[in-house]
Amino acid sequence: MISVTKAVKTGRAVALLAALSVTCTPIGGMAQKAPKARAPAPKTPATKTPSTKAPAAQADGTAPDGAASDNTVADNGVPDVGLNIPDNLQLYGKLDPNVRKPTAIVNETVITGTDVDQRLALAVAINGWKLSPEDTARLRTQTLNQLIDETLQIQEAKASEVVITPAELSQSFNGVAKNFSRSPEQMRAYLRQVNSSERSLKRQIEGELAWQRYLRRKVEPTVNVSEEEVKSILKRLQDSKGTQEYHVNEIYIHAEPAQAAQISASITQMIDKIQKGEAPFGYFARTFSEATTKSVDGDLGWVRSSQLPDELSRAVEAMQVGQIAGPIPVAGGFSVIYLVDKRQVLTADPRDAKLALKQITVRFPAGTTQAQATERVAAFAAATKAMQGCGDVAKVAASLGGDVVDSDSATIRDLPPALQDIMLKLAVGQATPPFGSAQDGVRALVLCGKDEPRGGDLPNSSRLQEQMEQQRVNLRAQQLLRDLRRDAIVEYR
Repeated sequence: MISVTKAVKTGRAVALLAALSVTCTPIGGMAQKAPKARAPAPKTPATKTPSTKAPAAQADGTAPDGAASDNTVADNGVPDVGLNIPDNLQLYGKLDPNVRKPTAIVNETVITGTDVDQRLALAVAINGWKLSPEDTARLRTQTLNQLIDETLQIQEAKASEVVITPAELSQSFNGVAKNFSRSPEQMRAYLRQVNSSERSLKRQIEGELAWQRYLRRKVEPTVNVSEEEVKSILKRLQDSKGTQEYHVNEIYIHAEPAQAAQISASITQMIDKIQKGEAPFGYFARTFSEATTKSVDGDLGWVRSSQLPDELSRAVEAMQVGQIAGPIPVAGGFSVIYLVDKRQVLTADPRDAKLALKQITVRFPAGTTQAQATERVAAFAAATKAMQGCGDVAKVAASLGGDVVDSDSATIRDLPPALQDIMLKLAVGQATPPFGSAQDGVRALVLCGKDEPRGGDLPNSSRLQEQMEQQRVNLRAQQLLRDLRRDAIVEYR
């Protein structure tokens, strides 16, 4: 039986804090092929040295013939080896092997256990994941592989004399802090609080910036999209005007007939975890999917139902935006699909309206009880409902002790599905009901302007050409990273 359920839509993290992308050990019943291990390098034979081990004591406890009797020490004593070690020593501090012991060495660059732990802690905190010990172990493996890819990207960029300066790293770090409505010092404190560090985040920033700059310098000049290709795409769009398109994410899992029932049950458990918000759809796509889209969180992009297999076509046509369908029996196994969005080709869609918004955010101090939070939310709702337009936003925010952020570039489609439905019904000057949580603060969006979308126009040819070129750059980047992995010397510890 195919179930169609509503997915929990998680907010998008900052691009620099994107989700992790590698294969992990599957949940019960989902078999995956393990990558072939690199053959170990031949070890250099160790030079033998004469043994200095003392002869063993005889059965009666006396020293054997030839043993030096002056080596015997009293109970709780230590031999005099010239180090002046006290008999009753006390250790201060504890051994932390993760600080010193490498988890992997990538072309002589060391990745420590601490590097993995801090990056993992940051990903879990940013995404708000609630993971079981088994999922945490899989995610730790993903994190290590992400750090290996990141190291390879930085090394390749440096080999091409692409260097990210400390000043650029600090500037980008401050920008990330601003995106989280924090000062740089507050961001550092937050990172320490979640068991991560400024160094860990800056390393991720360096990897992102170095790889982007490398691609601009080395790859983009070699990519070309002809005018004929652009015209061909525009013609296909014109021919399909008015047809329904679906933005679909997928997970495909192979299943032999003997395993079908077990794997179907495992997929049902996986869907339940997505519904409960334990991890997003993309995490499971990267971890378990055997489709070629696993590297992009299972994203199929915009497709027409006729482009999908019959089983998936029937399912997607019956779905609402934000729903998950599965497990769906298909040739060779099962599929799970998530309907991200849908639209009609070259037809005006109200959700493409460009919005001018003001967001009011009210944060609760630590220790706020549920009753206190409920009371403040009620006051917040009453204040926003009584507003006389956008001119009152600053005054209302000040009375509530809140902050105001302006946005002039969002569309209704950019918002979570629940807010899309509300925003479609709002008039200019009205506000959404409060939303959020006691931990992250409560927010409301005030609609200050709306530019209705135009329909029936083909996309600008120059913009379409840029999009096609970017797609080819991204494809080339994936191929480059695959080559770097193949040629790298990675030693796991």
